[in-house]
Amino acid sequence: MRANFEKCLAWVLVHEGGYVNHPKDPGGATNRGVIQRTYNAYRRRMGFAKRSVRQITDAEVQAIYREQYWKAVAGDELPSGVDYAVFDYGVNSGPRRAIKDLQRVVGAKPDGWIGAETLAAIQSMFPKEIVQKLCERRYQFVRRLRHWPTFGRGWTKRIMGKKMGIQTSDIGVIDRASLLAASNTNETKQPDIPAPPEKAPGKALEADTGAVAVVAEAAKDPKWLGVFGAFGSTLATVATSSGPIAWAFAGVMVVGGIYLVYRLERSRVVA
Repeated sequence: MRANFEKCLAWVLVHEGGYVNHPKDPGGATNRGVIQRTYNAYRRRMGFAKRSVRQITDAEVQAIYREQYWKAVAGDELPSGVDYAVFDYGVNSGPRRAIKDLQRVVGAKPDGWIGAETLAAIQSMFPKEIVQKLCERRYQFVRRLRHWPTFGRGWTKRIMGKKMGIQTSDIGVIDRASLLAASNTNETKQPDIPAPPEKAPGKALEADTGAVAVVAEAAKDPKWLGVFGAFGSTLATVATSSGPIAWAFAGVMVVGGIYLVYRLERSRVVA
């Protein structure tokens, strides 16, 4: 959303930090997440002389992020929470990749451009669900990068926070984006919750039906008659024997037989 840009940028900049020039960083010298060549291109386009990214101003930082990342991922058009998740992904790995993964999450064609089809697909899902799936996909992507051994810990903290999953007090993109989505649910169309499908004939038993009830229902099925007959004959033979061992064995057979039929029938019901 348009009103979220400054808040989302502040969160992005917390992860980006200040000036760094790590020898293993393919982007080279970076200040507040802006690499030197991006800063050079911005200064050239604005008609300014080239200078070190160390000297970048707050206004320049905001202009670069708005033009090259926020607008590139159509941040003003996205639901709250989704805008931040896609924006931060775009800053870290490029807008096209962020958009393509967003499109894969919502089931749109992954062409790297956000248009009417993608926006409609986004509106058909809950923002928090999109955030979670997108961050998980992003996390799996960075784990495959060759720089993972060097930057993996920082990337994990940035995307997932201090703990995996969603926590209200954590600082990962998945955490903050989920909270932002939850706080603005009335501003985004929510999908209808589909009614549970009707059970097919022969599957009228509920999944949580008790074992005895399941076995009793199964006894009405012709396919079980032979099994119950053989089971009863064997049990009668054992029961006519004397001694506690024989009776204990008979008891085990009763319990075991009921459980076996229950498991087989229950798996058929819920399949």
